[in-house]
Amino acid sequence: MKLWEKGAYLVNGKLTDAGSNPADGAKKTMAYSILQKHNTSGDAAKLKIKFDKITSHDITYVGIIQTARASGLEKFPLPYVLTNCHNSLCAVGGTINEDDHMFGLTCAQKYGGIYVPPHQAVIHQFAREMLAECGAMILGSDSHTRYGALGTMAIGEGGGELAKQLLNKTYDVAYPGVVAIYLTGAPVPGVGPQDVALAIIKAVFDNGYVKNKVMEFVGPGVASLSADFRIGVDVMTTETTCLSSIWRTDAKVEEWYAIHGRPQAYKELNPEDGAYYDGAIEIDLSEIRPMIAMPFHPSCAYTIDEVNANLLDVLAETEKRAKVSFGDKVNFSLKNKVIDGKLYVDQGVIAGCAGGGFENICAAADILKGKDTGNGKFLLNVYPASMPVYQELMKNGAFSSLVSAGAIIKTAFCGPCFGAGDTPANGAFSIRHSTRNFPNREGSKIQNGQLSSVALMDARSIAATAANKGFLTAATEYDTEFSGKKYFFDKAIYDKRVYDSKGIAHPEVEIQFGPNIKDWPEQKALGDDLLVKVVSEIHDPVTTTDELIPSGETSSFRSNPLGLAEFTLSRKDPAYVGRAKAVRDMDASIAAEIKTVVDALAKKDAELGKKAAAAQTGSTIFAVKPGDGSAREQAASCQRVLGASANIANEYATKRYRSNLINWGMLPFLYKDGDKNLPFANDDYVFIPGVKKMIAEKLPSITAYAVKKDGTVNQFELSVGDLTDDERKIILAGCLINFYRE
Repeated sequence: MKLWEKGAYLVNGKLTDAGSNPADGAKKTMAYSILQKHNTSGDAAKLKIKFDKITSHDITYVGIIQTARASGLEKFPLPYVLTNCHNSLCAVGGTINEDDHMFGLTCAQKYGGIYVPPHQAVIHQFAREMLAECGAMILGSDSHTRYGALGTMAIGEGGGELAKQLLNKTYDVAYPGVVAIYLTGAPVPGVGPQDVALAIIKAVFDNGYVKNKVMEFVGPGVASLSADFRIGVDVMTTETTCLSSIWRTDAKVEEWYAIHGRPQAYKELNPEDGAYYDGAIEIDLSEIRPMIAMPFHPSCAYTIDEVNANLLDVLAETEKRAKVSFGDKVNFSLKNKVIDGKLYVDQGVIAGCAGGGFENICAAADILKGKDTGNGKFLLNVYPASMPVYQELMKNGAFSSLVSAGAIIKTAFCGPCFGAGDTPANGAFSIRHSTRNFPNREGSKIQNGQLSSVALMDARSIAATAANKGFLTAATEYDTEFSGKKYFFDKAIYDKRVYDSKGIAHPEVEIQFGPNIKDWPEQKALGDDLLVKVVSEIHDPVTTTDELIPSGETSSFRSNPLGLAEFTLSRKDPAYVGRAKAVRDMDASIAAEIKTVVDALAKKDAELGKKAAAAQTGSTIFAVKPGDGSAREQAASCQRVLGASANIANEYATKRYRSNLINWGMLPFLYKDGDKNLPFANDDYVFIPGVKKMIAEKLPSITAYAVKKDGTVNQFELSVGDLTDDERKIILAGCLINFYRE
């Protein structure tokens, strides 16, 4: 795999650094054509995107619709699909989950949407099967909203961005860089899409090579991949922190649309000759070997052969990563999983938008045909991504092979990906063809001394490991004859169960609310000056959204802002909630602290003290690089509900987390001098005079003052980076809801 150090042209189907005009060549990419087709600004550099369709699942759509309702929603102005694939089990919190589903159904009826009942399909599989179109754009409130392999540019964002689309507003973003992913060769038997994806993520995550850019898949190697294979690679591009993805299309994609009864959705997409890219990655698919992403990130990837050959060294590296995430809170080790020099795995899962596709499961069935997973601890669970896929796997015998080998077949559900299904035992090690393996994601509760760990692998090697009774095994070690079964899609399954309004609203329908569904609390507009207390300080290289607001069992409270906020940072900094609430509620101790802070500032400058005494108060956290992972807006809104006014960071891991902060009226401050020798620490106060003027007048930076416990005042600079005019207005108004009310 080769990463180009500079830009590249695509000429006569080959990459070259020889070209005459990057500006003209940049207009010849597929990404440019699709983005400008959906751009309403009239300015090619500053995009205001109107999407063709939007989609959400059942731990995001309640908050989105509540935001839009509070802002004046009367009808869904574009197709909006509400799927139910996260809180599907209706088993946590009594009737809470099903209450959310009934809210979704009645909103689809009232406002003119589409409702997909639980267990019918995971959000992205339904979107592929029923929504994707070549040249279209889809926005989803899930970070893995990626349909580029089917010619659709898709973006995953927080709920506020979907609420904007529901209110006939736009998705505003500077025109992104575009990077060519140039594929050659063809995968060897036993290598699957997750192997290719993990190899790419390993190459680009740490260096930010594609961060907030569009990945454009080109080259002769694309033709060697089936549509299902491309989909499996594409969905994992989210883990590179790119903005979106797009692939050239061909006869295989045309056949895919025909199989799904939508031949009109296909058109050929290719970059024009001479297209210019801001960077390029060359990948020879024939060189990819079965991969495993060890805990605790998809970028912690190795070949399985490498792990087996250097097992203790790899496990030592994993333990070092655990130390960064968990410190001394738990004693993490996987060395007890080594038996006779081999790595033993407790559990295997093939599931969701990444693993639950037809070809992945058929390949796993081919490997396991006539074999036995054993009756020890190891267990293999398989979740097809939709009921049409499920039905075809029943018909073609794949399920029979899997069940006969000892696997358990379940329905379409995203739970194994985010910690609400197949939660491993304490100390267990699970291998999964799913999307993420972050710390604190799969049911771990560090404060209780519980920790399980997940590695990511392709379905093929998971099946090979299952056939080897749980000992880590690459699929290439088996001489499998892959059947290449053909897929037949039955749309009647959806016709009988999915509610489709056809875009017709029924305003007479009453929305069904459950007792757990609460309105967003009121938020104040930004004051002239701001005094914040630092209530958490995180020095991990990257902080994920799972650490900011845990997934798993908290999902049932996503419709209850106050209830969910109680879990904020609970697995990373359990003291955070109490500290933040004390500031929000202005406890007596906080009032006394603020008086001391005001006095310290007054000693430095009487006018500073006067302003601080009258300033708006709030809290903030510091993190080196927060926001990797999920698009969930609650990672920001929960802080806001607890009284937060800002984040301070060296950089933000993703655009979507920064956008979530902005949409909830929080200042996305940047401190450029690293995390060593910070001018403030946890429990210190930071005073930012003139913050309202800074936002309103587009000042590049602002002078802030950190007040230490001993009364020392440190002066330093903060900035907020680029903000659109509307983003500035949202921050000034206090949140997106306030902005649209006004």
